[in-house]
Amino acid sequence: MSYIKANNILPDELVELIQEYIDGEYIYIPKKESNKKSWGSNTSTKQELEYRNDNIYSDYVNGSKIDDLTTKYFLSIKSIQRIIYEKRKLA
Repeated sequence: MSYIKANNILPDELVELIQEYIDGEYIYIPKKESNKKSWGSNTSTKQELEYRNDNIYSDYVNGSKIDDLTTKYFLSIKSIQRIIYEKRKLA
């Protein structure tokens, strides 16, 4: 994230009004709801996690024990159980 000088993009009156509330500090202005993207839409992380979770469930269905899956995928027992539970609901 880069910073933009308020003086370069906002009218002087607005900068002065903002300075009444916060002077010389950083402020984050969130995106409008209509401009927000869903989590993982900018990267392939969401697809990679889905692929990993599919593999975990497949391994489990094919006889792998949860303890073995925790070692193989470097996840906690609770995480493996949650993934299996969620995949089982969808099956």
